[in-house]
Amino acid sequence: MDTITATKNGHAPSEVAELAARLIPDEELQPWSVDAVAGLPSFASKMRECERINGVPYSEVSLDVQNALVLRRLQQMVNSVLLNPLWRERLVAAGVTGPPATYEEWEQIPLSDKKVQREMFMGSRPGLVVPLTRGGFEVVASGGTSDGLPLEIVYSLRELRDTYRIAGRFMGTYQLREYLPGADPKWLFTNLADYQMWSSGTMVGGVLQHVPGVNYIGAGPVTAPVLEHMFSYQGPKALMGITAGIAVLADLGAGMSQEVRDSFRVAMYGSGVLPQRTRAALRALYPNVAILSYFAATQAETIGLQLRDHSPYLAAVPGLHLIEIVDENGRAVAEGEEGELVVTRLHAHETPLLRLKLGDRMIRRPALSGPGLKTQQFEFAGRTGDVLHLNDSQYSAALSYSALRDDLRKAVAIDLDEVAHDVQFVNHREHKTITLLAEVDDVEGLSHTVDVALGPVGLQRVFTGAVPRALSLFNNGEATPAAIERTGYKFHLAFVHRSSPDIERTAVGKVPLVRDRG
Repeated sequence: MDTITATKNGHAPSEVAELAARLIPDEELQPWSVDAVAGLPSFASKMRECERINGVPYSEVSLDVQNALVLRRLQQMVNSVLLNPLWRERLVAAGVTGPPATYEEWEQIPLSDKKVQREMFMGSRPGLVVPLTRGGFEVVASGGTSDGLPLEIVYSLRELRDTYRIAGRFMGTYQLREYLPGADPKWLFTNLADYQMWSSGTMVGGVLQHVPGVNYIGAGPVTAPVLEHMFSYQGPKALMGITAGIAVLADLGAGMSQEVRDSFRVAMYGSGVLPQRTRAALRALYPNVAILSYFAATQAETIGLQLRDHSPYLAAVPGLHLIEIVDENGRAVAEGEEGELVVTRLHAHETPLLRLKLGDRMIRRPALSGPGLKTQQFEFAGRTGDVLHLNDSQYSAALSYSALRDDLRKAVAIDLDEVAHDVQFVNHREHKTITLLAEVDDVEGLSHTVDVALGPVGLQRVFTGAVPRALSLFNNGEATPAAIERTGYKFHLAFVHRSSPDIERTAVGKVPLVRDRG
Protein backbone atom coordinates (compact mmCIF):
# COMPACT_ATOMS: atom_id res chain seq x y z
CA MET A 1 0.00 0.00 0.00
CA ASP A 2 1.33 3.43 -0.95
CA THR A 3 2.47 5.77 1.80
CA ILE A 4 -0.13 8.44 2.53
CA THR A 5 0.99 11.78 1.09
CA ALA A 6 -0.56 15.05 0.02
CA THR A 7 -2.26 14.84 -3.38
CA LYS A 8 -3.24 17.17 -6.19
CA ASN A 9 -6.70 17.66 -4.78
CA GLY A 10 -5.25 19.60 -1.86
CA HIS A 11 -5.56 17.03 0.93
CA ALA A 12 -2.74 17.42 3.44
CA PRO A 13 -1.68 14.35 5.47
CA SER A 14 -3.00 15.89 8.68
CA GLU A 15 -6.39 16.57 7.08
CA VAL A 16 -6.58 13.04 5.75
CA ALA A 17 -5.72 11.51 9.12
CA GLU A 18 -8.27 13.79 10.81
CA LEU A 19 -10.97 12.64 8.37
CA ALA A 20 -10.17 8.98 9.01
CA ALA A 21 -10.34 9.55 12.76
CA ARG A 22 -13.65 11.34 12.34
CA LEU A 23 -15.07 8.39 10.38
CA ILE A 24 -13.83 5.79 12.91
CA PRO A 25 -13.67 7.70 16.23
CA ASP A 26 -11.50 6.64 19.14
CA GLU A 27 -14.40 5.09 21.04
CA GLU A 28 -14.90 2.66 18.14
CA LEU A 29 -11.21 2.18 17.38
CA GLN A 30 -10.60 0.29 20.63
CA PRO A 31 -13.44 -2.14 21.37
CA TRP A 32 -12.94 -3.41 24.92
CA SER A 33 -15.11 -6.52 24.76
CA VAL A 34 -16.69 -9.06 22.43
CA ASP A 35 -20.01 -7.31 22.98
CA ALA A 36 -18.45 -4.04 21.82
CA VAL A 37 -17.11 -5.72 18.65
CA ALA A 38 -20.55 -7.14 17.84
CA GLY A 39 -22.03 -3.65 18.21
CA LEU A 40 -19.53 -1.80 16.01
CA PRO A 41 -20.99 0.13 13.06
CA SER A 42 -20.22 -1.58 9.76
CA PHE A 43 -17.26 -0.52 7.66
CA ALA A 44 -19.74 -0.08 4.79
CA SER A 45 -21.40 2.70 6.78
CA LYS A 46 -18.01 4.43 7.09
CA MET A 47 -17.55 4.20 3.33
CA ARG A 48 -20.98 5.76 2.77
CA GLU A 49 -20.18 8.62 5.14
CA CYS A 50 -16.86 9.12 3.35
CA GLU A 51 -18.81 9.38 0.08
CA ARG A 52 -21.13 11.97 1.58
CA ILE A 53 -18.30 14.12 2.89
CA ASN A 54 -16.33 13.99 -0.38
CA GLY A 55 -19.33 14.28 -2.67
CA VAL A 56 -18.27 11.39 -4.94
CA PRO A 57 -18.65 7.58 -4.89
CA TYR A 58 -16.14 5.89 -2.59
CA SER A 59 -14.39 4.35 -5.63
CA GLU A 60 -13.63 7.90 -6.81
CA VAL A 61 -12.43 9.29 -3.49
CA SER A 62 -8.73 10.21 -3.61
CA LEU A 63 -6.29 7.40 -2.90
CA ASP A 64 -4.77 9.18 0.10
CA VAL A 65 -8.19 9.37 1.77
CA GLN A 66 -8.92 5.71 0.93
CA ASN A 67 -5.53 4.65 2.31
CA ALA A 68 -6.01 6.60 5.52
CA LEU A 69 -9.46 5.15 6.18
CA VAL A 70 -8.28 1.61 5.44
CA LEU A 71 -5.33 2.02 7.80
CA ARG A 72 -7.72 3.24 10.51
CA ARG A 73 -9.87 0.14 9.87
CA LEU A 74 -6.80 -2.12 10.10
CA GLN A 75 -5.95 -0.55 13.46
CA GLN A 76 -9.48 -1.31 14.62
CA MET A 77 -9.16 -4.91 13.40
CA VAL A 78 -5.93 -5.47 15.29
CA ASN A 79 -7.51 -4.12 18.47
CA SER A 80 -10.42 -6.53 17.93
CA VAL A 81 -8.33 -9.65 17.29
CA LEU A 82 -6.26 -8.96 20.40
CA LEU A 83 -9.44 -9.79 22.36
CA ASN A 84 -9.16 -13.37 21.03
CA PRO A 85 -6.65 -15.59 22.91
CA LEU A 86 -5.46 -17.47 19.80
CA TRP A 87 -4.96 -14.33 17.76
CA ARG A 88 -3.33 -12.53 20.69
CA GLU A 89 -0.82 -15.36 21.11
CA ARG A 90 -0.07 -15.32 17.39
CA LEU A 91 0.48 -11.57 17.19
CA VAL A 92 2.43 -11.22 20.43
CA ALA A 93 4.79 -13.98 19.25
CA ALA A 94 5.52 -11.77 16.24
CA GLY A 95 6.13 -8.74 18.45
CA VAL A 96 2.78 -7.11 17.71
CA THR A 97 1.08 -5.87 20.86
CA GLY A 98 -1.02 -3.02 19.49
CA PRO A 99 -2.41 -1.47 16.32
CA PRO A 100 -0.04 -0.43 13.52
CA ALA A 101 0.69 3.27 13.15
CA THR A 102 1.73 2.85 9.49
CA TYR A 103 1.42 0.34 6.69
CA GLU A 104 5.05 -0.59 7.30
CA GLU A 105 4.11 -1.60 10.86
CA TRP A 106 1.12 -3.53 9.51
CA GLU A 107 3.60 -5.68 7.57
CA GLN A 108 4.99 -6.94 10.90
CA ILE A 109 1.81 -8.99 11.34
CA PRO A 110 2.59 -12.58 10.30
CA LEU A 111 1.11 -13.90 7.07
CA SER A 112 -1.68 -16.45 7.34
CA ASP A 113 -2.05 -19.47 5.06
CA LYS A 114 -4.63 -22.19 4.55
CA LYS A 115 -3.27 -24.13 7.53
CA VAL A 116 -3.85 -21.10 9.76
CA GLN A 117 -7.31 -20.66 8.24
CA ARG A 118 -8.22 -24.27 9.06
CA GLU A 119 -6.99 -23.91 12.62
CA MET A 120 -8.87 -20.64 13.10
CA PHE A 121 -12.18 -21.34 11.37
CA MET A 122 -12.79 -25.10 11.32
CA GLY A 123 -13.58 -27.50 14.16
CA SER A 124 -14.30 -25.39 17.23
CA ARG A 125 -13.47 -22.26 15.18
CA PRO A 126 -11.27 -20.67 17.86
CA GLY A 127 -10.30 -17.74 15.61
CA LEU A 128 -13.71 -16.09 15.79
CA VAL A 129 -13.81 -12.88 17.82
CA VAL A 130 -17.59 -13.15 18.23
CA PRO A 131 -18.73 -16.77 18.86
CA LEU A 132 -21.13 -18.68 16.62
CA THR A 133 -23.58 -19.03 19.50
CA ARG A 134 -24.74 -15.47 18.79
CA GLY A 135 -26.01 -16.51 15.34
CA GLY A 136 -26.06 -14.42 12.20
CA PHE A 137 -23.18 -16.17 10.46
CA GLU A 138 -22.64 -18.04 7.21
CA VAL A 139 -20.11 -20.85 6.73
CA VAL A 140 -18.63 -21.04 3.25
CA ALA A 141 -16.83 -24.22 2.23
CA SER A 142 -14.25 -25.03 -0.42
CA GLY A 143 -13.26 -28.48 -1.61
CA GLY A 144 -9.64 -27.40 -1.74
CA THR A 145 -8.96 -27.09 -5.45
CA SER A 146 -5.26 -26.40 -4.92
CA ASP A 147 -4.19 -28.65 -2.05
CA GLY A 148 -7.09 -31.12 -2.11
CA LEU A 149 -8.04 -30.54 1.52
CA PRO A 150 -11.42 -29.09 2.52
CA LEU A 151 -11.47 -25.56 3.82
CA GLU A 152 -14.05 -23.40 5.56
CA ILE A 153 -14.41 -19.75 6.40
CA VAL A 154 -17.05 -17.95 8.47
CA TYR A 155 -18.71 -14.64 7.62
CA SER A 156 -21.06 -12.34 9.44
CA LEU A 157 -24.21 -12.20 7.31
CA ARG A 158 -24.66 -8.47 7.82
CA GLU A 159 -21.18 -7.73 6.55
CA LEU A 160 -21.41 -10.30 3.74
CA ARG A 161 -24.48 -8.53 2.37
CA ASP A 162 -22.58 -5.23 2.53
CA THR A 163 -19.76 -6.64 0.42
CA TYR A 164 -22.19 -8.03 -2.15
CA ARG A 165 -23.69 -4.57 -2.60
CA ILE A 166 -20.28 -2.87 -2.80
CA ALA A 167 -18.84 -5.32 -5.32
CA GLY A 168 -22.05 -5.48 -7.37
CA ARG A 169 -22.27 -1.72 -7.66
CA PHE A 170 -18.61 -1.56 -8.70
CA MET A 171 -19.13 -4.19 -11.42
CA GLY A 172 -22.15 -2.41 -12.80
CA THR A 173 -20.51 1.01 -12.78
CA TYR A 174 -16.94 0.37 -13.88
CA GLN A 175 -16.92 -3.00 -15.65
CA LEU A 176 -20.24 -3.90 -17.31
CA ARG A 177 -21.86 -0.58 -18.15
CA GLU A 178 -19.79 -0.07 -21.31
CA TYR A 179 -20.47 -3.59 -22.57
CA LEU A 180 -24.21 -3.75 -21.87
CA PRO A 181 -25.54 -0.65 -23.66
CA GLY A 182 -28.96 0.39 -24.86
CA ALA A 183 -32.49 0.47 -23.49
CA ASP A 184 -33.23 -3.26 -23.81
CA PRO A 185 -33.22 -5.48 -20.70
CA LYS A 186 -29.73 -6.48 -19.58
CA TRP A 187 -28.88 -10.01 -18.44
CA LEU A 188 -26.23 -11.47 -16.16
CA PHE A 189 -26.01 -15.27 -15.97
CA THR A 190 -23.76 -17.71 -14.14
CA ASN A 191 -23.31 -21.37 -15.04
CA LEU A 192 -21.52 -22.24 -11.80
CA ALA A 193 -22.49 -25.78 -10.86
CA ASP A 194 -24.89 -26.55 -8.00
CA TYR A 195 -22.18 -28.40 -6.10
CA GLN A 196 -20.16 -25.20 -6.09
CA MET A 197 -22.92 -23.22 -4.43
CA TRP A 198 -21.67 -24.05 -0.92
CA SER A 199 -18.43 -22.52 -2.04
CA SER A 200 -17.28 -19.51 -4.02
CA GLY A 201 -20.43 -19.91 -6.15
CA THR A 202 -22.49 -18.75 -3.18
CA MET A 203 -20.46 -15.60 -2.89
CA VAL A 204 -20.16 -14.88 -6.60
CA GLY A 205 -23.91 -15.35 -6.99
CA GLY A 206 -24.45 -12.92 -4.14
CA VAL A 207 -22.35 -10.30 -5.92
CA LEU A 208 -23.97 -10.82 -9.33
CA GLN A 209 -27.45 -10.42 -7.83
CA HIS A 210 -26.46 -6.96 -6.64
CA VAL A 211 -25.26 -5.55 -9.96
CA PRO A 212 -27.62 -2.61 -10.58
CA GLY A 213 -29.75 -2.58 -13.69
CA VAL A 214 -29.33 -6.22 -14.72
CA ASN A 215 -31.56 -9.27 -14.53
CA TYR A 216 -29.74 -12.14 -12.80
CA ILE A 217 -30.11 -15.86 -13.55
CA GLY A 218 -28.19 -18.55 -11.64
CA ALA A 219 -28.49 -21.17 -14.36
CA GLY A 220 -26.02 -23.81 -13.24
CA PRO A 221 -24.52 -26.13 -15.89
CA VAL A 222 -26.42 -25.67 -19.15
CA THR A 223 -26.99 -27.72 -22.29
CA ALA A 224 -26.98 -26.21 -25.77
CA PRO A 225 -30.80 -25.86 -25.90
CA VAL A 226 -30.89 -24.18 -22.46
CA LEU A 227 -28.10 -21.78 -23.40
CA GLU A 228 -29.88 -20.91 -26.65
CA HIS A 229 -33.09 -20.32 -24.73
CA MET A 230 -31.37 -17.92 -22.30
CA PHE A 231 -29.47 -16.15 -25.06
CA SER A 232 -32.71 -15.65 -27.01
CA TYR A 233 -33.94 -13.19 -24.37
CA GLN A 234 -34.08 -9.66 -25.74
CA GLY A 235 -31.10 -7.51 -24.75
CA PRO A 236 -27.32 -7.75 -24.22
CA LYS A 237 -25.95 -10.53 -22.02
CA ALA A 238 -23.01 -11.34 -19.77
CA LEU A 239 -22.13 -14.75 -18.32
CA MET A 240 -19.75 -15.64 -15.51
CA GLY A 241 -18.27 -19.10 -14.87
CA ILE A 242 -15.06 -20.97 -14.14
CA THR A 243 -12.65 -21.23 -17.07
CA ALA A 244 -14.05 -24.61 -18.15
CA GLY A 245 -17.61 -23.24 -17.97
CA ILE A 246 -16.65 -20.37 -20.26
CA ALA A 247 -14.64 -22.54 -22.67
CA VAL A 248 -17.61 -24.85 -23.29
CA LEU A 249 -19.69 -21.93 -24.62
CA ALA A 250 -17.79 -22.18 -27.91
CA ASP A 251 -19.26 -25.66 -28.41
CA LEU A 252 -22.72 -25.04 -26.94
CA GLY A 253 -23.41 -22.02 -29.11
CA ALA A 254 -22.51 -23.55 -32.46
CA GLY A 255 -26.15 -24.03 -33.52
CA MET A 256 -27.44 -20.61 -32.49
CA SER A 257 -28.59 -17.98 -34.94
CA GLN A 258 -26.26 -15.06 -35.64
CA GLU A 259 -28.68 -12.62 -34.03
CA VAL A 260 -28.69 -14.57 -30.79
CA ARG A 261 -24.90 -14.94 -30.75
CA ASP A 262 -24.46 -11.22 -31.40
CA SER A 263 -26.24 -10.42 -28.12
CA PHE A 264 -23.53 -12.10 -26.01
CA ARG A 265 -21.35 -9.19 -24.84
CA VAL A 266 -19.27 -10.32 -21.82
CA ALA A 267 -17.73 -13.69 -20.89
CA MET A 268 -16.25 -13.55 -17.39
CA TYR A 269 -13.99 -16.40 -16.32
CA GLY A 270 -13.27 -17.05 -12.68
CA SER A 271 -9.60 -16.81 -11.73
CA GLY A 272 -6.64 -18.36 -13.51
CA VAL A 273 -6.01 -18.15 -17.24
CA LEU A 274 -8.23 -18.76 -20.26
CA PRO A 275 -6.14 -20.33 -23.08
CA GLN A 276 -5.62 -18.27 -26.21
CA ARG A 277 -7.19 -20.99 -28.37
CA THR A 278 -10.37 -20.78 -26.28
CA ARG A 279 -10.46 -17.00 -26.59
CA ALA A 280 -10.15 -17.23 -30.36
CA ALA A 281 -12.93 -19.82 -30.58
CA LEU A 282 -15.26 -17.67 -28.44
CA ARG A 283 -14.61 -14.54 -30.48
CA ALA A 284 -15.13 -16.41 -33.73
CA LEU A 285 -18.57 -17.57 -32.60
CA TYR A 286 -19.61 -14.50 -30.59
CA PRO A 287 -18.21 -11.50 -32.51
CA ASN A 288 -19.26 -8.89 -29.91
CA VAL A 289 -17.98 -10.67 -26.81
CA ALA A 290 -15.44 -9.14 -24.42
CA ILE A 291 -13.52 -11.72 -22.39
CA LEU A 292 -12.81 -10.50 -18.85
CA SER A 293 -11.31 -12.01 -15.72
CA TYR A 294 -13.31 -12.18 -12.49
CA PHE A 295 -10.67 -12.99 -9.89
CA ALA A 296 -12.09 -14.37 -6.66
CA ALA A 297 -11.60 -16.97 -3.95
CA THR A 298 -13.75 -18.62 -1.33
CA GLN A 299 -12.15 -16.30 1.22
CA ALA A 300 -12.76 -13.15 -0.87
CA GLU A 301 -15.70 -12.88 -3.24
CA THR A 302 -14.23 -10.20 -5.52
CA ILE A 303 -10.47 -9.69 -5.40
CA GLY A 304 -9.87 -8.15 -8.82
CA LEU A 305 -11.88 -7.39 -11.94
CA GLN A 306 -10.55 -6.96 -15.45
CA LEU A 307 -12.26 -3.79 -16.62
CA ARG A 308 -11.28 -3.78 -20.29
CA ASP A 309 -10.80 -6.56 -22.80
CA HIS A 310 -7.58 -5.06 -24.17
CA SER A 311 -5.77 -4.83 -20.81
CA PRO A 312 -4.85 -7.80 -18.57
CA TYR A 313 -4.76 -5.62 -15.45
CA LEU A 314 -7.11 -6.42 -12.57
CA ALA A 315 -8.67 -3.59 -10.58
CA ALA A 316 -9.37 -3.91 -6.88
CA VAL A 317 -12.80 -2.95 -5.58
CA PRO A 318 -12.02 0.03 -3.31
CA GLY A 319 -12.88 -0.55 0.32
CA LEU A 320 -13.58 -4.27 -0.03
CA HIS A 321 -10.21 -5.80 0.89
CA LEU A 322 -6.70 -4.71 1.67
CA ILE A 323 -4.78 -6.32 -1.18
CA GLU A 324 -1.03 -6.70 -0.80
CA ILE A 325 1.57 -8.02 -3.25
CA VAL A 326 4.48 -9.07 -1.05
CA ASP A 327 7.93 -10.61 -1.19
CA GLU A 328 9.10 -13.66 0.75
CA ASN A 329 9.42 -11.49 3.88
CA GLY A 330 5.85 -10.21 3.69
CA ARG A 331 6.91 -6.74 2.54
CA ALA A 332 5.29 -4.87 -0.33
CA VAL A 333 7.01 -5.26 -3.69
CA ALA A 334 7.68 -2.27 -5.92
CA GLU A 335 5.53 -1.37 -8.90
CA GLY A 336 6.28 -3.74 -11.78
CA GLU A 337 7.58 -6.48 -9.46
CA GLU A 338 6.02 -9.89 -8.88
CA GLY A 339 5.03 -11.14 -5.45
CA GLU A 340 2.53 -13.22 -3.54
CA LEU A 341 -1.10 -12.13 -3.25
CA VAL A 342 -2.18 -11.43 0.34
CA VAL A 343 -5.74 -10.41 1.20
CA THR A 344 -7.35 -8.99 4.34
CA ARG A 345 -11.13 -8.68 4.30
CA LEU A 346 -12.06 -5.24 5.65
CA HIS A 347 -15.69 -6.16 6.43
CA ALA A 348 -15.03 -8.67 9.19
CA HIS A 349 -15.70 -7.33 12.68
CA GLU A 350 -16.75 -10.71 14.06
CA THR A 351 -14.62 -12.99 11.87
CA PRO A 352 -11.28 -11.34 11.06
CA LEU A 353 -8.56 -13.17 9.14
CA LEU A 354 -5.43 -11.06 8.80
CA ARG A 355 -3.03 -11.18 5.84
CA LEU A 356 -4.16 -14.40 4.15
CA LYS A 357 -2.01 -15.86 1.38
CA LEU A 358 -4.30 -17.21 -1.33
CA GLY A 359 -1.64 -19.11 -3.26
CA ASP A 360 -1.48 -16.74 -6.25
CA ARG A 361 1.34 -14.69 -7.73
CA MET A 362 0.66 -11.16 -8.92
CA ILE A 363 2.57 -8.30 -10.52
CA ARG A 364 1.94 -4.90 -8.96
CA ARG A 365 0.82 -2.42 -11.62
CA PRO A 366 0.30 1.39 -11.54
CA ALA A 367 -2.73 2.50 -9.58
CA LEU A 368 -5.61 4.26 -11.30
CA SER A 369 -5.43 7.79 -9.87
CA GLY A 370 -6.82 10.12 -12.55
CA PRO A 371 -10.39 11.38 -12.97
CA GLY A 372 -13.08 8.89 -12.02
CA LEU A 373 -12.07 5.51 -10.63
CA LYS A 374 -9.15 5.44 -8.22
CA THR A 375 -7.87 2.04 -7.15
CA GLN A 376 -5.04 -0.49 -7.10
CA GLN A 377 -4.19 -2.59 -10.14
CA PHE A 378 -2.32 -5.86 -10.46
CA GLU A 379 -1.79 -8.64 -12.98
CA PHE A 380 -2.11 -12.40 -12.52
CA ALA A 381 1.25 -14.18 -12.82
CA GLY A 382 0.32 -17.74 -11.84
CA ARG A 383 -0.26 -19.96 -8.85
CA THR A 384 2.36 -20.10 -6.10
CA GLY A 385 2.64 -23.84 -6.75
CA ASP A 386 3.33 -23.33 -10.47
CA VAL A 387 6.98 -24.18 -10.00
CA LEU A 388 9.17 -26.71 -11.79
CA HIS A 389 11.59 -28.27 -9.31
CA LEU A 390 14.79 -29.45 -10.98
CA ASN A 391 16.79 -30.93 -8.11
CA ASP A 392 17.41 -27.98 -5.77
CA SER A 393 16.50 -25.25 -8.28
CA GLN A 394 13.04 -23.82 -8.86
CA TYR A 395 11.83 -22.45 -12.17
CA SER A 396 8.59 -20.59 -12.88
CA ALA A 397 6.36 -22.95 -14.85
CA ALA A 398 4.49 -20.05 -16.45
CA LEU A 399 7.71 -18.41 -17.67
CA SER A 400 9.10 -21.78 -18.77
CA TYR A 401 5.97 -22.42 -20.82
CA SER A 402 6.12 -18.96 -22.39
CA ALA A 403 9.76 -19.43 -23.41
CA LEU A 404 9.10 -22.96 -24.66
CA ARG A 405 6.11 -21.79 -26.68
CA ASP A 406 8.25 -19.11 -28.36
CA ASP A 407 11.03 -21.56 -29.22
CA LEU A 408 8.67 -24.23 -30.57
CA ARG A 409 6.98 -21.65 -32.74
CA LYS A 410 10.36 -20.76 -34.24
CA ALA A 411 11.54 -24.36 -34.58
CA VAL A 412 8.42 -26.10 -35.94
CA ALA A 413 5.90 -23.31 -36.60
CA ILE A 414 3.53 -24.66 -33.94
CA ASP A 415 1.97 -22.17 -31.51
CA LEU A 416 0.83 -24.05 -28.42
CA ASP A 417 -1.49 -21.21 -27.47
CA GLU A 418 -3.33 -21.67 -30.77
CA VAL A 419 -3.49 -25.48 -30.92
CA ALA A 420 -3.79 -26.48 -27.23
CA HIS A 421 -7.01 -26.44 -25.22
CA ASP A 422 -5.01 -26.98 -22.01
CA VAL A 423 -1.41 -27.66 -21.07
CA GLN A 424 0.16 -29.25 -18.00
CA PHE A 425 3.70 -29.98 -16.88
CA VAL A 426 4.14 -33.38 -15.20
CA ASN A 427 7.33 -33.66 -13.16
CA HIS A 428 8.45 -37.22 -12.32
CA ARG A 429 11.05 -36.24 -9.77
CA GLU A 430 12.27 -39.75 -9.02
CA HIS A 431 12.86 -40.52 -12.70
CA LYS A 432 14.00 -36.96 -13.50
CA THR A 433 11.64 -36.40 -16.40
CA ILE A 434 9.38 -33.47 -17.16
CA THR A 435 6.63 -33.91 -19.73
CA LEU A 436 4.61 -31.05 -21.13
CA LEU A 437 1.17 -32.42 -21.99
CA ALA A 438 -0.81 -30.46 -24.59
CA GLU A 439 -4.48 -31.27 -25.11
CA VAL A 440 -5.17 -30.84 -28.85
CA ASP A 441 -7.52 -31.93 -31.63
CA ASP A 442 -4.87 -33.28 -34.07
CA VAL A 443 -2.71 -35.51 -31.89
CA GLU A 444 -1.20 -37.58 -34.69
CA GLY A 445 -0.45 -34.72 -37.05
CA LEU A 446 1.20 -32.49 -34.44
CA SER A 447 3.19 -35.39 -32.97
CA HIS A 448 4.49 -36.28 -36.44
CA THR A 449 5.48 -32.68 -37.19
CA VAL A 450 7.52 -32.36 -34.01
CA ASP A 451 9.13 -35.79 -34.37
CA VAL A 452 10.25 -35.11 -37.95
CA ALA A 453 11.49 -31.58 -37.26
CA LEU A 454 13.21 -32.15 -33.92
CA GLY A 455 13.30 -35.72 -32.70
CA PRO A 456 14.17 -36.46 -29.05
CA VAL A 457 17.57 -34.75 -29.21
CA GLY A 458 16.25 -31.60 -30.81
CA LEU A 459 13.33 -31.42 -28.40
CA GLN A 460 15.69 -31.78 -25.43
CA ARG A 461 17.73 -28.90 -26.83
CA VAL A 462 14.61 -26.73 -27.13
CA PHE A 463 13.67 -27.40 -23.50
CA THR A 464 17.15 -26.81 -22.10
CA GLY A 465 17.32 -23.55 -24.00
CA ALA A 466 13.90 -22.36 -22.89
CA VAL A 467 13.72 -23.33 -19.22
CA PRO A 468 16.63 -21.13 -18.06
CA ARG A 469 14.71 -18.06 -19.21
CA ALA A 470 12.31 -18.74 -16.33
CA LEU A 471 14.96 -17.40 -13.94
CA SER A 472 15.76 -13.74 -13.44
CA LEU A 473 18.98 -12.08 -14.55
CA PHE A 474 20.17 -12.27 -10.96
CA ASN A 475 20.30 -16.05 -11.34
CA ASN A 476 22.18 -16.03 -14.63
CA GLY A 477 24.90 -18.17 -13.11
CA GLU A 478 22.57 -21.15 -12.99
CA ALA A 479 20.28 -20.04 -15.83
CA THR A 480 22.14 -21.78 -18.66
CA PRO A 481 21.35 -24.76 -20.91
CA ALA A 482 24.45 -26.52 -19.57
CA ALA A 483 23.19 -26.16 -16.02
CA ILE A 484 19.86 -27.68 -17.02
CA GLU A 485 21.65 -30.62 -18.68
CA ARG A 486 23.66 -31.20 -15.51
CA THR A 487 20.45 -31.74 -13.54
CA GLY A 488 20.06 -35.03 -15.40
CA TYR A 489 16.48 -34.19 -16.38
CA LYS A 490 14.98 -35.39 -19.66
CA PHE A 491 12.19 -33.43 -21.29
CA HIS A 492 9.26 -34.60 -23.36
CA LEU A 493 6.37 -33.01 -25.24
CA ALA A 494 3.24 -35.17 -25.54
CA PHE A 495 0.11 -34.26 -27.47
CA VAL A 496 -3.03 -35.85 -26.03
CA HIS A 497 -6.69 -35.86 -27.03
CA ARG A 498 -9.26 -33.58 -25.38
CA SER A 499 -10.42 -34.78 -21.96
CA SER A 500 -7.47 -37.17 -21.80
CA PRO A 501 -7.08 -38.80 -18.36
CA ASP A 502 -3.35 -38.05 -18.62
CA ILE A 503 -4.13 -34.43 -17.72
CA GLU A 504 -5.16 -34.14 -14.09
CA ARG A 505 -8.07 -31.88 -13.22
CA THR A 506 -9.43 -30.65 -9.93
CA ALA A 507 -12.90 -31.54 -8.68
CA VAL A 508 -14.31 -28.47 -10.41
CA GLY A 509 -12.56 -29.06 -13.73
CA LYS A 510 -9.57 -26.73 -13.39
CA VAL A 511 -6.25 -27.82 -14.90
CA PRO A 512 -3.25 -27.07 -12.63
CA LEU A 513 -0.22 -26.01 -14.65
CA VAL A 514 2.10 -28.32 -12.71
CA ARG A 515 1.68 -31.78 -11.24
CA ASP A 516 4.49 -33.47 -9.29
CA ARG A 517 4.67 -37.24 -9.21
CA GLY A 518 7.10 -39.17 -7.10
